[in-house]
Amino acid sequence: MLIQCTKKLLDELKVKPSEPVGEEPLFSWHANLLTIHRRKTLVLMNNQNRYTIVLHGLKAKDWNHLSELIIQAIREVLTAERIADEVVEQYIQQLKEPIFTKTNNKSLIARLNKSCENVYLFSDALTLSSIVQTEASLKVNRLLVGNGNNDFSKPQEEMYRDLQTWLGKPIFRLEAAEIKVTLQLHHYRVWRKLVVPLDMTFLQLHKVLQIAFSWQDYHLHEFYVYNEETEKPIAHLVCDEEAFDYQTGVPMKLGKDAKLSDYFPAKFMYHYDFGDSWEHIIEVENMIDHYDCPYAVCLDGEGSAPPEDVGGESGYKQFLQIVSDPTHPEYQHMRNWGMYQGYQEFDMKLINRRLQLV
Repeated sequence: MLIQCTKKLLDELKVKPSEPVGEEPLFSWHANLLTIHRRKTLVLMNNQNRYTIVLHGLKAKDWNHLSELIIQAIREVLTAERIADEVVEQYIQQLKEPIFTKTNNKSLIARLNKSCENVYLFSDALTLSSIVQTEASLKVNRLLVGNGNNDFSKPQEEMYRDLQTWLGKPIFRLEAAEIKVTLQLHHYRVWRKLVVPLDMTFLQLHKVLQIAFSWQDYHLHEFYVYNEETEKPIAHLVCDEEAFDYQTGVPMKLGKDAKLSDYFPAKFMYHYDFGDSWEHIIEVENMIDHYDCPYAVCLDGEGSAPPEDVGGESGYKQFLQIVSDPTHPEYQHMRNWGMYQGYQEFDMKLINRRLQLV
């Protein structure tokens, strides 16, 4: 594994760089050292596809075993991409012991600088709970990057493609479920059909549903899981520790600690915004044994979800009456307010672009 370091990083490492050696670009990385939030931050960028991995909060003792930290970071981030474990391990085995050398390619240095700029964009996602910054790395790799001549790509998708080409076989082996999610309204039809990987947590499913219905994640949420035969709740999945102060008699668990595979197939209710009280019924329509996509996909849908804080279904009815009448004195104000609150027509292409970020 070749790590081509900037001078700033080599100075920090206090090592004499090795002589340049030939290595396939897929197993070679450029690296730079940044200071973000007054913490030392290492940015790794794959030479072939610009896939970027971030380590943050490095201390003096960490530089003594940087090789192990880099391998650990690559393993954790690729695993978080839902790439099959055996694929990740095959790639790790191919890397072998990192060799630190100088940068020697102006084009790759320019691309590394761009990766560093993108890391700054997501600096708020950097935490001190772990040196390996999985969330920030995933976000950076979902940004479009320019390759010249009006050619753009996403490092995430390029890494998927390169690994699959290298191995000559699919790199994902996931179970999934096709679900229909219906917002419970008396006078309007609003629903979405989605495919979701079963290794998602319920917190991740919450994020998927926020995107699918154009909610803005302003409020608390919860899930109820029902016994299919008795239709009685068997689990209550909550988003906040404070919810445990209000026991309902149904076994309670944090949604971030429960995976869909723990309960699917079953019937669910997703409750968002305890004020306006938007209830969504989730029905499993099909179980999928081999799913070759690492994120949720929207297959179909109908209707626009109400804007945030509209005041329940009665408020939504009044909102629609106003925005459908250009002569109404509050028409322009209400349209602007609705846009600010995230109200928009159902747009499956836009939803699917956003779902790739979950």
